[in-house]
Amino acid sequence: MMALDVKQVSTAALAYLGDSVWELLVRQMLVGEGISESRRLNTEALGYVTASAQAAAVKRILDALTEEENAVYHRGRNIGHTNVPKRATVMEYRMATGLEALFGYLHLTGRSERIEELFAMAFREEREQ
Repeated sequence: MMALDVKQVSTAALAYLGDSVWELLVRQMLVGEGISESRRLNTEALGYVTASAQAAAVKRILDALTEEENAVYHRGRNIGHTNVPKRATVMEYRMATGLEALFGYLHLTGRSERIEELFAMAFREEREQ
């Protein structure tokens, strides 16, 4: 991959990339739990990749974000949106976009351990049940 100045990457592009980072983490988690049927994998994944689920995840990690991470999250959250999914509120969609921008930023800056830490924090209580 060519070197990028992450500060030159648009917030929308960070969110675009972060969406795929989040999706990959969810898929790894589900496969790691031993789920092998594709239909069940897709159904289970929906509980983690929707704007509503991502907004709930943000609430669980927000206090743990560094000042830098919080700034990236807020940049993503404040992107002007022209469309919102039918199953999410405007605020949920904005929060989800902020989360995706954060994960895209962390990915581009090579902070994979921090990505995994935040992802685990987002779902720790839910997965322990």
